[in-house]
Formats: sequence, C-alpha cells, structure tokens
Amino acid sequence: MPTRIAILAAEAPLRPRLSGYPADLMAKIGGREKRPLGDLFGLTNFGVNLTRLPPGAASSLRHAHARQDEFVYILEGTPTLVTDAGETALQPGSCAGFRAGTGDAHTLVNRSEADVVYLEVGDRSLGDSVTYPDDDLAGSHGPDGIWRYTRKDGTPL
Repeated sequence: MPTRIAILAAEAPLRPRLSGYPADLMAKIGGREKRPLGDLFGLTNFGVNLTRLPPGAASSLRHAHARQDEFVYILEGTPTLVTDAGETALQPGSCAGFRAGTGDAHTLVNRSEADVVYLEVGDRSLGDSVTYPDDDLAGSHGPDGIWRYTRKDGTPL
C-alpha cells in the first residue's frame, strides 16, 4: 500500500461490498455508501468511515457491540438517532458515542429529503460480538478480523 499523507475524503473509493448482512435484511440500509478512510492510511487500531445515507436509508441494522466503541459526527443533513431510549433528531455538528458493552442498540435513519453525511469511528477490538434486537441476526468478529453472521438461534447464513 502506498504511503498516503492526505486525501480528499469525498474522493476516497467506496467500500466495494455494501454489507455482510444477509440478503433479506440488506434493504434496511438502502443506498448507504461508505468510504473507509482509515484503511487508506493503514490504520489498524481504529476505523474511520465517511458515510452517506440517501433519503430512506439507515446506517445499519439497530445494533449493540459487546467490545467495540463507536462514535459518529454529523457533517450534513438531519438524521434520526434511534436507541433503546427512543429517537433523537441530529443536525450538522451533532455527535454521539456508543460505549461497548452497554447493550443499548443504535442506528441512524435518514427520514429527510436530503442526503446525510457523517464520520463514523470505531475501534477494531477482536472477539467482538453484536446483538440486533429488531432482527433475526447475530454477529461475531473472529480472531482473523472477519465478521461472521448467523441467525439468533445459531443457524449459519
């Protein structure tokens, strides 16, 4: 990988695969686009994504991590943050953090007529697992760094 000093984030390549979610749940994230910025610089301790949500899209299935912290900073648009506590309207300049191990599931949903653009930052703790309270899905982060998904009863996808 070439050494990079700086780039224009909006020109970074899109993540080639939309998600590892199974096909029956992919529609929930709509046309979400992620540009994995941290990977371009060879970052290994944490990831940084520039993410765009068109109207109607969600950042993810509502989820909670056991070991990985997450942070989002809104650059453009007005997403709705959905957590176990309810819904919170966000705007440019808003930020939110999700501490690992709390069980408080979260997602961003774009219910507006304009795109939402935000930065998301998360650590890359191995051995993480994810719960999805609204969907029949469970995830685990293997020692090889690959996410694996099953149904909640352990049935492989």
